[in-house]
Amino acid sequence: MERHSLYFPMKEIAVTPEIVGLPYEEIYFNTSDDKRLNGWFIPSDKAKFTVILCHGNGGNISHRLEKITMLRTLGLNTLVFDYRGYGKSDGAPSESGLYKDVDAAYNYLIKERKTAGDSIILYGESLGGAVAIDLAHRTKVRALIIEDTFTSVKDMARITYPLIPYFVLSAKFNSISKIKNVTCPKLIIHSINDEIIPFRLGEKLFDEAEEPKRFLKTRGGHNTAFSDSAKLFVEGIGTFLNELQ
Repeated sequence: MERHSLYFPMKEIAVTPEIVGLPYEEIYFNTSDDKRLNGWFIPSDKAKFTVILCHGNGGNISHRLEKITMLRTLGLNTLVFDYRGYGKSDGAPSESGLYKDVDAAYNYLIKERKTAGDSIILYGESLGGAVAIDLAHRTKVRALIIEDTFTSVKDMARITYPLIPYFVLSAKFNSISKIKNVTCPKLIIHSINDEIIPFRLGEKLFDEAEEPKRFLKTRGGHNTAFSDSAKLFVEGIGTFLNELQ
């Protein structure tokens, strides 16, 4: 029940970046426990930074084309990948598995594309924010951006399943304790209208994070705020990126 309440993978790749006119390379890489993961690398001319996009708990990479397009508009190379069990990637999702998956994406950039660690930005949406925070608190990266991310499974369980004691859940995704140890610049984005992950959890993550940090307040649904508040979204991230130059 826990797995089915946390992860909603889809196997079929519905579309590719080609449909919106984006150049891309389909890539594969292996995790430390020998799972083969699938992803796309979308280049941007003269990009100074490369983003690892950690998507949310539903669908797969083919449902992130609008977000990928936005990141490329901001002048960023983008590596988007599917966690184990999503899209063309092997295996079945789990908390420890997702952490291994983002490690593998990072190592792919470092080893295969010779990307410098201090030019890598982690971007996590929803559950992907917890995945990005985990890597950022263990590994040196240039910056961390999280969007509509929760503090911990414990806090979400109290909201979503108030009758189930949180200690019976194996997944923790304890971002609230990890973000205190993330030293890189941080941009925390959260919609005041988020109907799935309450705005107060985004504020709580921001409050616990150390400087340097920024908070971007948006409007719109959990899965649509980045397009509902598109102008604010792009300008806010653009300002943050300019500060990294």
